[in-house]
Parts: sequence; C-alpha cells; structure tokens
Amino acid sequence: MLRYFTAGETHGKCLTVIIEGVPAGVRISLDEINNQLAKRQKGYGRGGRMLIEKDTAEILSGIRGGITLGSPIAIKIENRDWKNWSDIMGTESSNGEKAVEFPRPGHADLSGGMKYNHHDLRNVLERASARETAARVAVGALVRQIIEPFGITLNSRVVSIGEVADAANPDSDGFYARVADSPVGFGDADSEKKAMEYIDNIKKSGESCGGVVETAVKGVPVGLGSYVHYDRKLDARLAFSVMSVQAIKGVEIGMGFGAAMTCGSNVHDEIVYENKFRRETNNAGGIEGGMSNGEPIIVRAAMKPIPTLYNPLKTASIIDKKEHKASVERSDACAVPACSVVVEAAVAFEIANAFVEKFGGDCMEDIKASYDAYEKRLKHY
Repeated sequence: MLRYFTAGETHGKCLTVIIEGVPAGVRISLDEINNQLAKRQKGYGRGGRMLIEKDTAEILSGIRGGITLGSPIAIKIENRDWKNWSDIMGTESSNGEKAVEFPRPGHADLSGGMKYNHHDLRNVLERASARETAARVAVGALVRQIIEPFGITLNSRVVSIGEVADAANPDSDGFYARVADSPVGFGDADSEKKAMEYIDNIKKSGESCGGVVETAVKGVPVGLGSYVHYDRKLDARLAFSVMSVQAIKGVEIGMGFGAAMTCGSNVHDEIVYENKFRRETNNAGGIEGGMSNGEPIIVRAAMKPIPTLYNPLKTASIIDKKEHKASVERSDACAVPACSVVVEAAVAFEIANAFVEKFGGDCMEDIKASYDAYEKRLKHY
C-alpha cells in the first residue's frame, strides 16, 4: 500500500513529502517530476508568486542511482520566497509582522483558527494554502512511474473556465498536444481566446474564477479496486483523493451527475465480446461496482473561485469582532489549468496505489510476474 505525508507552509523554508510503499526497482526520472512541477506553475491568470518560485524537487532518500530501494522516499521543494519571510515565518522566532485577523469568506481561515485556537490566522492560511499542492504533484509524478511501464497513461484537460467551455473533442487526433501548448488547457483555439478574455475581465474587476478539469487514464487493467468492501472501491478512493485538493467542490466519474437525468438504457454501457470483453460506450467512466472495467477512467472535478479577492468581501475581525473587509494575500485570478495538473497527480496516486495492492510485491520483478499471470488468466476468461 502506498501512502504519503506532506509538510510545509506557503512562506516557510520548503515543502517536504515522505512516500512509503514504493516497491524496489522502479526507475525514477527526476526530470519527469520537475516537468510536472513546471506545468503546475503555468496557466493564464496566475499571480506574482509564480514569477518567484521555480519549483524543482530534490530527492533526499529512498532512491539510489535512479532506482527505488523499497524504503521511504523523501522529497524536498524549496520555497525561494522564504528569504523575504524568514523574520516572519521563523521556526524559532517571529517578529509578528503580517498577522491576519480578517478571515476570508470561502477559506479555511476562520474555521481553522477556531479549531486550533489561533489568534493570528496566518497560522492557518500558511498551511491551508494551495502551495501545498506542489508536494502532491511531486508525489503523483513519482508514483506514476510505477505504472507507466505497464502501459497506463494519464492526461488532463480543462473542460471549462467560468462561463467558457472548451469546444474541442477530447478524442480528436493531437488533442492533448494542443492542450499542453494552451495557456488555459483548452484544445480549441477560439475557446482559448474567449477564456483568456474572460479571465482578463475577471481580473480587472478584482474577482476570481473557477472551472472544471478532467483526467483520463488509459490502459488500466480490469479489476483494480473491489466491490467487496466500501473502502476499497476505486471510485470512492478517487473521489476522496480529488476532493482533498484545495478548492475542489465536486467530483464526478464518467457521466457523473448526468446519469441522474436520463433513463437506464441511455446510461449503462452495453457489453460486447471481440477477442475480449469491452463496452461500446463509456458512460461509467471506466469504473463499475467500485472496480476498473478496462475502459478509460474519466474523472472530472469542479474547482471553486479562489477565495482571495482583490475586491474583498465583508467579514468580521477575530480581535474586535467588528465588520471589516477580508484580508488580501497575493493570489491568482484563475488557477484552473494548474488545478488540472494537481488533480492528475491525485488520480495518479490512487491508480498506482490500487495497482500496487492488486499486483503487490516488494520489487518490480514480483509485480510484473503477478501482472503477467493475471493478464494471461484473463485471456482465457
């Protein structure tokens, strides 16, 4: 079983993560991790922080000569902005500057302050910040290298930003190459232009905007997850992982909420046999009964607008309880393209985790042997 823990504050010294359960013998490319970190920092509508940070991962343990050892893997991502915050965010002493007493509506500020009895809400926002997702992206970029040798691939796109939807067909040739070159993660050039204009108008008005992102996973073998126990269902684990990403307010798989608005014959995917079992459609999004069914796994997530507004909303001070305007931290007008990278990492972790559980072993040779035996058996089913 894979698991990981992250640590670090948005203006602290660094982000760190420890990953446990990665089998020995996985060849790891640091460049692949850094490429995903770079993708997370891109996107139209990002704020000034992205001009400061150039995220790169430093592997501290668990890998030797580019090969995993089977022991816990530690990764460090430095915060370059730390030098400007060392007196404020020092672990041994702090000058108390930039204290926050005006909680932002829609943020963890107030609930977190009340829960942990903080009277400076910076103690909350520094950890609740989406800066933490850089560590998660590093995790996803590493563990996907466990499953890629077995033909499993992941790609993400932005479905919509605010009121603007991408008109492109994700099944068209070269779609994901166009998405990779798009500043808004769209595949259609006209839709891209409309989205950028929309973000510009949002930014000018001091607002922020959200959107919908999608991750598609192809090459997943039948049978990851389980119908036997509720906590082993693959869709449940994916929903949990994706919903834990900052600012995500909804998750759907395949047809999702659309399945509630039509009859069963328009929802359920008919089964055919042509040398192997397959579905003629994929409304289920690659998961039935909590298990992968061999079709592409399609996960979509709804990201709310970022809570920090440059035209701030009304709030109340935690000190004098009087009405004030909410605090303003440096922020983005739109981070939806970056969110697609984070969601892809969250999905990658759960797919890799389910894969390791299904074909588990202490090293890649054992996993491959188990995988090959399983695939051989399925050919005769």
